[in-house]
Amino acid sequence: MKLGINIGETTVAKYLVRPRRPPSQTWKTFLTNHVHELVFTDFFVVPTATFRLLFVFLVLSHDRRRVLHFGVTAHPTSEWTTQQLRHTFPWDTAPRFLLRDRDACYGADFRETAAALNIEEILSAPRSPWQNAYVERLIGSIRRECLDHVPIFSEQGLRRILKSYFEYYEKSRTHLGLAKDAPISRPVQPSSMGRVIEIPQVGGLHHRYERRAA
Repeated sequence: MKLGINIGETTVAKYLVRPRRPPSQTWKTFLTNHVHELVFTDFFVVPTATFRLLFVFLVLSHDRRRVLHFGVTAHPTSEWTTQQLRHTFPWDTAPRFLLRDRDACYGADFRETAAALNIEEILSAPRSPWQNAYVERLIGSIRRECLDHVPIFSEQGLRRILKSYFEYYEKSRTHLGLAKDAPISRPVQPSSMGRVIEIPQVGGLHHRYERRAA
């Protein structure tokens, strides 16, 4: 163009040498390759009966969908969130990757602490909750199976209810993604072990079914 020669862009593009790059792995492939060394974090909001807002911070293991840690606060500052990360991974228990969104609650302190623990942060794209699908699915389960049926009055009450639900979620509730097993594996109980009984959990909202000898 600078020499006064008009050539179509498509013609030039046809003969340009394109670098040969190996295809990048898909998002699902990345999750599969690092299933044992990847955790997810996220916040969700719980309104109380007195119209206050409480924030719940979750840390979920990708491997067995286990809830490694949760915290409840009315003021989710960067310092508080950083302290939750320290509580979750003491000593040499930190994972290799941590997937989170771009919430301002994380802040510089959180990034520095993650780096000190040798955790590589993977940030999901803006407005892309599907990239953090497992923890989003967990939050949906918490709402549908627990919080939509229980009035919340205080931080202490919410913390107690969530602790009860997570015990049911990890030890009793089966998951299709885990070959119909619970995060903490449950053995199959044959009919020879006795009759089926039900054990109330989460204040009677759910039950655990086991076989017991008569």
